[in-house]
Amino acid sequence: MPFDPERYSRQVRFTPLGAAGQERLAAACVAVVGCGALGSVVAMTLVRAGIGRMRIIDRDVPEASNLPRQFLFDEADVAARLPKAVAAARHLERINGACAIEPIVADLTAVNVTRMLSGVDLLVDGTDNFEARFLVNEFACREGIPWVHGGAIGAEGRVLSVLPGTTACLRCLIPEAPAPGALPTCDTAGVLGPAALVVGAVEAAEAIKILAGQHERVGNRLLVCDLWDNLWRSVDLAPLAVRGCPTCREGDFPWLEGRAGTQATVLCGRDAVQVAPTAGAALELGALATRMAGVGTVVANPWIVRVTVEEGIELAVFADGRTIVSGTRDEARARALVARYVGN
Repeated sequence: MPFDPERYSRQVRFTPLGAAGQERLAAACVAVVGCGALGSVVAMTLVRAGIGRMRIIDRDVPEASNLPRQFLFDEADVAARLPKAVAAARHLERINGACAIEPIVADLTAVNVTRMLSGVDLLVDGTDNFEARFLVNEFACREGIPWVHGGAIGAEGRVLSVLPGTTACLRCLIPEAPAPGALPTCDTAGVLGPAALVVGAVEAAEAIKILAGQHERVGNRLLVCDLWDNLWRSVDLAPLAVRGCPTCREGDFPWLEGRAGTQATVLCGRDAVQVAPTAGAALELGALATRMAGVGTVVANPWIVRVTVEEGIELAVFADGRTIVSGTRDEARARALVARYVGN
């Protein structure tokens, strides 16, 4: 649909975008993978900016603890227990009825990633785990689709735009996904709402530049910020882009092909699911126990860390990287809980 010149008059007056850029936004289709803290900011900003179509992919439902940082949702969404993708679509449709919103309630995996992400002009990272990010990175590199990566923990954030074949990709920057429990997550280390706002806004700005055809404005850099200490820096990734990596230069796609990533198995005779990395990865259980102490009651020994993270849900994390999620037989939910509290 053609854009409304009056509605977008202030954007069009910004010369680097102009009417031609606004027309490109109106014709574009964006997939936002994950609609939590970052994804909700990105989705809201791009819909207000006049994106023509948006696909929102998320596997979760809103909770009260989401509201300080997930700005698209409210208390009514928590009470309704609608999936985040559906609740987000309803809010976004009220913001801009001209934008076609497609909510998809699903866990992004190697099995469904092609179906979920095909047919879009840009991918935006609103996820909270490296498994989904590596899947998106490999799909984008394989299909030649630009994507924008973002992450926020505590008061810190980072943004990386990937133009396949031109800039460094995520694997260039992070050759291997961190071992389970190696890094803090939002649920163990916390996250401030302003950090999510800033990172989501920068992701949206990068998306607008790419969709408007201003690829030269994107650069080949990683933006890193710390809002608590007022630190901002831009890391030059040009040397990484020249060297490349097995994914963006050699067509190696371990996550897409199922050679990497978590595997979930329902345990026979038990209300539990085992989630394990494909290759396995040793953990430092002492450090994990310390981080999990802020989540719930922890019981630890040299072989296992147990913690009750939600009513009726216990995680038992083993030194070899496996986690047994007790209290559910839903494999997708178990994978989500492990990503949320333990990390990849």
